Amino acid sequence: MNDGIMTLLSETFEGPKGNGSWFTESKPGSGLFGTIDLLSTEEASVLVEGVTIAAHTDHTRYHLWANNQLLEGKEQDFNWEESWKIGAVGNDEWEQIKNGLHREYLKMSEHISEEKNLKPSTATILISALAHAAYHLGAIRQMIKVVK
Repeated sequence: MNDGIMTLLSETFEGPKGNGSWFTESKPGSGLFGTIDLLSTEEASVLVEGVTIAAHTDHTRYHLWANNQLLEGKEQDFNWEESWKIGAVGNDEWEQIKNGLHREYLKMSEHISEEKNLKPSTATILISALAHAAYHLGAIRQMIKVVK
């Protein structure tokens, strides 16, 4: 199960390995990291239907962070509204958002590799993070059609 979840999580963030794909395009850079790395700060800051790609990206980072907190047994009150408040970003802020997303992805990947037999509650957290990130990958890819 770990391998399957890791394969899909990796495809969501890093893109597919080789020529095949489970659900993204079968080409390099079609994961979340490759998609947002092609965007300028200005493009990440364009409002599309009241939200920016920067906000989608940071919301995805926040969701991973929240799930990583749960995986570490640190339940807290999460402020989902706060994760959507990002509008226009500067170069430094956009880099921080992308780096934060990468950091939380790596932390989640470590959780997957460290736990050999996933408990149902852990599997649920990981699968929800995967589904959520895949949704936002699709949303961002659609928004790019407007901003480019």
